[in-house]
Amino acid sequence: MALSWLSLIILLISSTSPVCAQKFDFPRLSLHCEKVFQDPERRVQVSVINDFKTFFFNQTLDHFNYRPESYTTFKQRYLINSKYWGGANSSAPIFIYFGGEEPIDDDLKVIGFLTENAAQFKALLIYIEHRYYGKSIPLGKSFEEALKDPNARGYFSSSQALADYAAIIRHVKEKLKAKDCPVIVVGCSYAGMLASWFRLKYPHLAFGALASSAPILYFDGITPEDGYFSVVTKDFKEASETCYQTIRDSWAEIDRVASEPDGLSRLSKIFKTCRALESGDELKSYLIEEYAGAAQYDEPPTYPVEVMCRGIDGANASENGILVKIFAGVVAISGNSSCYIVPPSGTTPSQGQLGWKWQRCSEMIMGVGITNNSMFQPDPFNISNFIDRCNRSYGVMPRPHWITTYYGGHDTEQVLRRFGSNIIFSNGLRDPYSSGGILKNISDTIVAFPTQKGSHCLDILSALQDDPSWLVRQRKKEIEIIKGWITKYYADLLALRQ
Repeated sequence: MALSWLSLIILLISSTSPVCAQKFDFPRLSLHCEKVFQDPERRVQVSVINDFKTFFFNQTLDHFNYRPESYTTFKQRYLINSKYWGGANSSAPIFIYFGGEEPIDDDLKVIGFLTENAAQFKALLIYIEHRYYGKSIPLGKSFEEALKDPNARGYFSSSQALADYAAIIRHVKEKLKAKDCPVIVVGCSYAGMLASWFRLKYPHLAFGALASSAPILYFDGITPEDGYFSVVTKDFKEASETCYQTIRDSWAEIDRVASEPDGLSRLSKIFKTCRALESGDELKSYLIEEYAGAAQYDEPPTYPVEVMCRGIDGANASENGILVKIFAGVVAISGNSSCYIVPPSGTTPSQGQLGWKWQRCSEMIMGVGITNNSMFQPDPFNISNFIDRCNRSYGVMPRPHWITTYYGGHDTEQVLRRFGSNIIFSNGLRDPYSSGGILKNISDTIVAFPTQKGSHCLDILSALQDDPSWLVRQRKKEIEIIKGWITKYYADLLALRQ
């Protein structure tokens, strides 16, 4: 089946107007890529999705202030599947999936980990949509209106989102009289960070957390800025040394051709772009995102990096040599199309693109840059430039130290060993964001699952019959750990009742 990586590129970039001076834009932390939705085997069955009922909670706009407008409420969407639940009388567990930077409908379609394991736990399933996404937009505004309004977007933050989740969890448990039912929260990517932070911030509401592909250390200089693209480079070099070298050599060739009188026209023709290129940097930016996307979602059975490298290595180079090879890699991953690389004019950004642009400028400041340690041209992260451009875009100053101030991150091993517990950090090492993840056990109850061939969020996607044995074992081990948490919870509950 052809993979539409043009759609992935549109998902990965935050907007066509750059917020920083880098040639590439920050890769999004999205769970989703287009190929997941194109693969019917990856999608949760419609019959399972139909088991969920939709509810709306009257959510408080501002959990942390007491101004009159703070008490304004909005409708926040959440969905419940009670088909497998053993009920409050048996203290059966509650599994909660935290929505990230997209409508919750998308998560419902591809997150198989909860629905596939709910029956053996007799668990209640709840999916909660993140504020400002999908149908959970405050102040009666459209998504676009809310982002344009400086006052409205001021309530769009991770801390407000966690407080939303806490309020809904309390509401549902009270409504169902489920006081003694243990809650396990699950999230992936940005939502994986939220799941781990929720366990640390609200331990009285969540007994454990599964944080898949959560780069909680990619803040405040904890992870080297080149961590992400070093992994991208590693993935391609391991797939094919010649492919890696071709990509490495291509940037200078693009620069050379772009500098010629008709160079941009020639590049547009070679790469069959959907509109005429405006600069060589524009082409390079989209190619960088293409390679980043292939690496981030380099999952079995297709392994997109290998697909791309087979296209590059197998190309019959003509007069345009290396550029023809690079384009062959694009075609291999995208399939036959009338045009490639540059989206057509008038492409409408998604909620995720627009929302993440604001989130990364306000607090999610992940200093992703490119140094000499990769197959790309150096393009380092410049915090001063970033702050200046975010300030011009939104009229606010980003807070580069806020995430580590509010949630922690420095000396994580030492700090979490002292007070944290019951968190699983899973990371596929083909995923470039694993460079900012927890990759080793911190304690007996804060455990890491780094898988050599894993990719972004792979462990919580729907299981396939031909999943590799290592992935099957990983999911089984995660289930065993969660069972251990719940068993201990029941033992402690029984001891308290005696």
